[in-house]
Amino acid sequence: MLIKHSISFGLKTSKTPADETCGGDREYPIRMRITYCGIRVDVPLGISIHRDQWDPENGWAKKDALNRHGQTGSVINATLAEYQNYVEDLFKGYEIEKTIPSAEMFKEALRKTVKEKTVNLVKKRSKAVEFSVAFKTFTRECGIKNTWTPQTYEKFDALWNDLQAFNKNLRFEDLTEEGLTQFVIYLRDTKKIKKKKATGDEEDETGLKNSTIGKKLDFLKWFLNWATEKGYNSLMDYKSFKPKLKSTKNPVVFLSEQEIKKLCDYQIPEGKKHLEKVRDVFVFCCYSSLRYSDVENLKKSDVKDSFIDVTTVKTADSIRIEFNKVTQRILDKYKDVPIPGDKALPVISNQKMNAELKELCKLADISEPVRKTFYKGNERRDVTSPKHELVSTHTGRRSFICNALAKGIPVNVVMQWTGHADYKSMKPYVDVADSIRVQEMQKFNTDDIKI
Repeated sequence: MLIKHSISFGLKTSKTPADETCGGDREYPIRMRITYCGIRVDVPLGISIHRDQWDPENGWAKKDALNRHGQTGSVINATLAEYQNYVEDLFKGYEIEKTIPSAEMFKEALRKTVKEKTVNLVKKRSKAVEFSVAFKTFTRECGIKNTWTPQTYEKFDALWNDLQAFNKNLRFEDLTEEGLTQFVIYLRDTKKIKKKKATGDEEDETGLKNSTIGKKLDFLKWFLNWATEKGYNSLMDYKSFKPKLKSTKNPVVFLSEQEIKKLCDYQIPEGKKHLEKVRDVFVFCCYSSLRYSDVENLKKSDVKDSFIDVTTVKTADSIRIEFNKVTQRILDKYKDVPIPGDKALPVISNQKMNAELKELCKLADISEPVRKTFYKGNERRDVTSPKHELVSTHTGRRSFICNALAKGIPVNVVMQWTGHADYKSMKPYVDVADSIRVQEMQKFNTDDIKI
C-alpha cells in the first residue's frame, strides 16, 4: 500500500494587523505541514525565525540566518530535515500496516517518535561531553568572545554553585520540564542565602525572590542555547519552559535635585573627611550620566575644553558629554591633583563606594521611605526602607536621567548623553519623569485667579 503524501515547512504568520506591522525584529514560528489522503496536519516545531531570513520558495532557513536563540540557518535546517525523516519513517510503517491514520493518530505517533529519538540522542551526546565540562568551556569561550565583565563571571559562578547544590551529578538529560521545575522549586524553597540585618549582622534566609529565579533561568537558557548549538545538548524542553513567576516592577531609586543639594550642603564631620571624595564622584555621576565603570575609567586626557570624550566600558559606545557648572567645578577641583593612573577623579572600589555612599546619605538624612514589593512563590512581601539604604553608585546615573527628563529635556537628547540604544530601556525613567511633572504642575494651583 502506498500513501501519497507531502511535507512542507513554512512560517506561521499572524493575520492580526497589529502583529503584521510590529517591526523587523519579529520572529515567526516554523510549522511543518503534512498532507495525505485529504488530511492536513500542522505541527509547530518550537523554532522561530525572522521572515527575511526564511526562503519561502524552498521552505528552508537561509544559510546566513540567526534567530534570537542563537540557532544558525544550518542548525535550523538540520532540525527540519530530522523532522522530515521522522515523518517518512512513520508513513513507511503505516504503509506496511496498510493503515491510514487520522490527524490525531498521526500527531500522537509523531510526538512519541520525536520524544524517543530526542532522548536517545541526548544520552548518546551527553556521554561524549559531561555537563560540567560543557559549562566550564562555555564560560571560558563566551567570556573571552564577549568580553564579559567580572560581574558576569560572578553570576555564572553563582549559577554553577546552584546547579551543583541542586544535583551534584547533573546531566543534560536531567533538564527535562520536570527537572527544570524541580530546580525552580529548589531555588524557591530550599536554597539558603545570607541576609544582612539592619544591625550589620547576618542571618540565614530560605529561598530566592521570583525575579531572581527568573534571571537565573535566563542565564541557564543562555548556556543551554550554546550547548545545543555545539551539539552537546539535544533536549529542547528548556525552550518552552516558562514557569509562572509572579513579579512586579519596583520604583526607580534616584535622588531629586533637592536631595542632591541637601547632600552637597551637608557639613561632613572632621573624622569622616574621606566621604568628601565619595560625594564629589557621586555628584559628578548625578550631573554627567556616567556609570561607575566609566567614571572610574575617566582619564585626564578624556577631559577637553567644554566636554568629555568617553568610550563606555559596558557597551564600547563613544559618547560626548558637555560640561555643566557642576561637572566643571568637580573636574577643576581635581585638575592638578595627582591620581594614580592619570585618572580625572579619585574613584575608590565600587563595593567600598557603595558602603560609604549609604553612610554619607544617612548622615545627610536622605531618608524618604521607599517601598519595594517582591514575590516568593505566590507570597507577596512588602519592604519599606529609608532611601539611604538603597543608594548605590548607579543611583547617580538614574538621578541624571530622571532629573533631565523632568526638566523637559527631550528623550533623544538624554539618550545621546547616556548611550541608551533604544526607547524601551528609557521607558521606566520616562514614567518617573511624567509623574514628577504632574506633581510639579500642582504648584500652579491658586484660588486667586478668577475667570
